[in-house]
Order: sequence, then C-alpha cells, then structure tokens
Amino acid sequence: MNLIVDVGNTNIKLAVFSGNTLLWQQKHEPDDFPKEVKKVFKKYPAIQAAMISSVGLFDEKYISVLSVFAEVHLLSHSTKIPFKNSYATPQTLGMDRVALATAAFYQNSGANTLVIDAGTCITYDMMNDYGEYLGGAISPGLRMRYSALHEYTAKLPLLEPQDILDIIGNSTNASIHSGVLNGICREIDGVIDQYQSRFEDLTVILTGGDAQILSKRLKNTIFANSNFLLEGLNYLLEYNKR
Repeated sequence: MNLIVDVGNTNIKLAVFSGNTLLWQQKHEPDDFPKEVKKVFKKYPAIQAAMISSVGLFDEKYISVLSVFAEVHLLSHSTKIPFKNSYATPQTLGMDRVALATAAFYQNSGANTLVIDAGTCITYDMMNDYGEYLGGAISPGLRMRYSALHEYTAKLPLLEPQDILDIIGNSTNASIHSGVLNGICREIDGVIDQYQSRFEDLTVILTGGDAQILSKRLKNTIFANSNFLLEGLNYLLEYNKR
C-alpha cells in the first residue's frame, strides 16, 4: 500500500492506494498533519511507501514523522518521470503539474491529452500522443478572481463562488458572480478550442477543487476526475519504487 501526501496552498490531502486503486482520502489543516498521519497508519498498517508533493508551505520535520512508518519519497525535480519532458525550464515546473502529466501519460497513453486543473490557479498541461509533455498555461483560479475584485477595488465585496441562473446580473453580487463564472468558463472553452484546432482527437480532463462548479457550464466535452492529481502521484511513487 502507498500513502500520498499532497500539500496544497491551503490544505493537505492524504490518500491511501492499494496498487492503482484509491482506498481512502481526506484533507485537513497543516497543523493537524502529525496526528492525522498516525491515524492513517493505524488504520492501514500495510502502507510501506509514501510520496510527498508540495506546492505550499510544508514543515520538513513532518518528513521525519512519516519516516517512522514508511519509506518516504519527496517529489522534486530530481525524481524520475516516465515521460519525455520538453518544458524549456523543467526546474521551474510545479510538482502538481508533473503529477498531472504523469496521470495523463498512464491513463490516456498514446493520445493527445489536455489536463485542466481548476484550483487556486488554473493550469493547462498538454501531453501529446508521443508521450511528450509540451507545457501549457497558468491562469488565476476561481477564488483568486473573486479576491482580486475585492482587493483591488474600494467597494466590491468578497464573495464565495455561487452558481448563477442568468448571464445578466441584476445586482452587484449577481454581476460579480456572472462576470467571474462566465469569464472563467469562456476562457477554458476558448483554450480547449485552440488546442483542438492543433491536436487531433484531443481528450480533455478537468480536475481540481472547482471542477464540479465549472464542468456543467462548459460547452466542450470533458472528462471530470477529481482524483487525477492523487492518481498521478501514486503512479510516480510506483515508478520510483522500481
């Protein structure tokens, strides 16, 4: 069994895999990490290896907590990857994007795949049908756009994402929701259109915390997979265990 530790900008996700099967997952505050890890190993004592991926702040002393229970792999730019990486600056490529590209490589092998991760940022990652990672794009995420409207104006409120019924907002709040949601969806659809014009038989996978609220508003056909990043990290762990 494997334990995956995904350290994001706000929370830490823990996931347990048996082979390629996801058995359990949860997310929690960073301060709760030591006690939650102990609970996981008590529940799944067969865990032998762990992979840590971090795009947020992660106290390195937590690695020693994990090391008591399992062999620990810290995902870094020196970690072996199964695909050809054609990114011009591979040392700056985020570990989350490496994991997403790995999942695309294994789960949609031999096909053109665009992975869209809708989280704090929206990342676009392209794996071609030769198993080559080409790169993509980084854009502000849903909550970042709400926050920007509030932070960079004097009077606009800070809102939580909310679905809308009409493109025409008849109040300030409704106008913000319409602008943010429709703007981000039109961006994603436009990017998909551009990639489809360049790559034949393109598969589009949408993942991330905001995938659910966005997926039903997109005109393009997508495959939603909320666990795609965790699955990619597990593939990387298996690849490096060998």
